[in-house]
Amino acid sequence: MKNIVLDTNCLLASLSREKEEYIIWKSLQEGRYYLCVTNEILDEYMEVLQRNISPTIAENVMFVLLNLDNLVFINTYYQFNLIVSDPDDNKFVDCAIASNAEYIVTNDKHFKELDSIDFPKVNHILIDEFVARLKKIK
Repeated sequence: MKNIVLDTNCLLASLSREKEEYIIWKSLQEGRYYLCVTNEILDEYMEVLQRNISPTIAENVMFVLLNLDNLVFINTYYQFNLIVSDPDDNKFVDCAIASNAEYIVTNDKHFKELDSIDFPKVNHILIDEFVARLKKIK
């Protein structure tokens, strides 16, 4: 299993059973990859889910996440500040570096800044590519 970091926009997109991205949520629950998070990432998940869906759904999603055997809590001891255009995204980058994640799954254009940074190298992929990878290894 691979360590990945999931941007909030991708978690949100993965929750609807009607969408192709649901495979991300389902695969997570099946233990097909390790989801690396920090407390800061979990706080953002909760805030965005409450705001965009509902407080009840947010609580249910967080309950599921916090009870997964493949949820990996990461402590980040250094802030690399690699994304300048949206510093709030750096929590995902720092988590990816600290967890040695294979990549960050995101649809956020700010992560393209990482392409020009050689060290530390942080890979990112779009949600559609992650969905395709999950379908291949099913």
